Amino acid sequence: MTTAPDIRWLTIPDLVDILGIGVSKVRRLIEDKQLLAVKVDGAWKVPESFVRDNEPLGELRGTLLVLHDSGFTDDEAMHWLLSDEESLGTAPIEALRSGRKAEVRRVAQALGF
Repeated sequence: MTTAPDIRWLTIPDLVDILGIGVSKVRRLIEDKQLLAVKVDGAWKVPESFVRDNEPLGELRGTLLVLHDSGFTDDEAMHWLLSDEESLGTAPIEALRSGRKAEVRRVAQALGF
């Protein structure tokens, strides 16, 4: 995945430190769609904006499930979450972080393939 230069990426070891859990638990969070990771420069990474207060962003999991149910791959979901979405006036991840979960999910559902 090509990345925007202003995104701070966290590696699995970074997440171990930030979340205070082991590697296997970090991988479980990714498998359970509580976090989304993509390969960046050959390593699995998660945007820093997907973590708040040393925990996965709570609003993220349901949104990821909606995106996957709509036919999005992990790379497509990551791109959508981090890119400006005209109907939201900002990137979906920023809208999620500001409490606009229902609006983000409505937009995500409307994008279904």
